Amino acid sequence: MATELAAGAAAKAPTASEYIVHHLGHLSTKHQDKIVDFTIINLDTVFWSVAIGIIGSLVMWMVARKATSGVPGRFQALVEIVVEMVEDQSKAIVHGDRRFIAPLALTVFVWVLLMNSMDFLPVDMFDRLIRLAGLSDTIKYHRPVPTADLNGTMGMALGVFALMIFYNVKIKGIGGFVHELFCAPFGSHPALWIPNLGLNIIEFVAKTVSLGMRLFGNMYAGELIFLLIALLGSTATWWGFGMHVVAGSIWAIFHILIVLLQAFIFMMLTLVYLGQAHEGH
Repeated sequence: MATELAAGAAAKAPTASEYIVHHLGHLSTKHQDKIVDFTIINLDTVFWSVAIGIIGSLVMWMVARKATSGVPGRFQALVEIVVEMVEDQSKAIVHGDRRFIAPLALTVFVWVLLMNSMDFLPVDMFDRLIRLAGLSDTIKYHRPVPTADLNGTMGMALGVFALMIFYNVKIKGIGGFVHELFCAPFGSHPALWIPNLGLNIIEFVAKTVSLGMRLFGNMYAGELIFLLIALLGSTATWWGFGMHVVAGSIWAIFHILIVLLQAFIFMMLTLVYLGQAHEGH
């Protein structure tokens, strides 16, 4: 009887590929009977993006409310270092009115950093919480890292693209922006209008796509490695468990650098692209 139960449990246990595919699935509005559905929304990405944004805003508000002009506490000192770093970078890159851009860069850095940090949570934690809540039949998939979803990162990149267009029009005027699209960088001769326009369109598209893809690629790869390391712990051997602990600890430490670096890069590229909108070719 015990042998039959063990065999049944082994038969129900997911394979390595099934385990990874399950953890890479989204809680979405996708209709299974549709091959192409443009109404798909990844609800887990939307939920965690908004929730983390609210948490980050509350934390920054609490720090600002309790800030003192005397000797700051450790957390206030950390926040002040981050604020000064962002302000210095925005001052060096954007030559113009920074009243909106500097706070925007700070928001982007903190928001992306907190979303990236969701990758440090145990990969099976949410699955177990969903089962404990008795929602496993309703919520079959759940991914808590919004930046490991291309929809999330491209959404932020499209927001930066909209700001690029806005500041180009605001600084240069509609006429000046259109003139730059058709006359830069090769010149204003009518024969060069189409090549100029094509090159500028490619530049805007490349900036937007690379901004979103860079963050997604790094966080998706990090999440996948965490899943592969988690599979080591599923092996019923001391060697597998030991490698799981060692590899997981090493990768988590290294991943701290990736999480910080990707947030910083996204913020810096946002500043660079908005700074370019303030300048002419």
